[in-house]
Amino acid sequence: MFAIVRTGGKQYRVAAGDKIAVEKLAGEAGETITLDDVLLAGEGDSVADASKVTVSAEIIAQAKSEKVVVFKKRRRHNYRRKNGHRQMMTLLRITDVGAGTAKKAASKTTAAPKADAEASPSEKTPAKKAPAKKAAPKTAAADKKPAAKKAPAKKAPAKKAAPKADETKED
Repeated sequence: MFAIVRTGGKQYRVAAGDKIAVEKLAGEAGETITLDDVLLAGEGDSVADASKVTVSAEIIAQAKSEKVVVFKKRRRHNYRRKNGHRQMMTLLRITDVGAGTAKKAASKTTAAPKADAEASPSEKTPAKKAPAKKAAPKTAAADKKPAAKKAPAKKAPAKKAAPKADETKED
């Protein structure tokens, strides 16, 4: 069985036993994760219901991808900049593609939010008030910045150009 999954803004066609390199995912080597965003699933020429299919994968390693060279140049201005970048990636081995793992993954995800909800109802109310207080000063600071712009600065160079024209007439 194969599936097309979306992770890190890209889409991958996977089957059991495949190894893929994706954008960095949270987790250590050896952990098992489930890729929930399944776009299409099928076997051979037939297409199955993708909402019932989950993909399980094991993290092989966290690594860096190939180096990308960023070179900027502007002609005739002696402007050259060379930078490099190595994107973090996660190597995955697809262990299972099918509907059987959906129940296991659902039980793990539903148990964790219930524990968080029981432990932090009192913590959630102060947390909501604190960002509201911080948001108000940011808008006040944003209002002050546009008032500091000076528009008449562009008019001064135009006046300087006019006397030069007068001097050339006198000579």
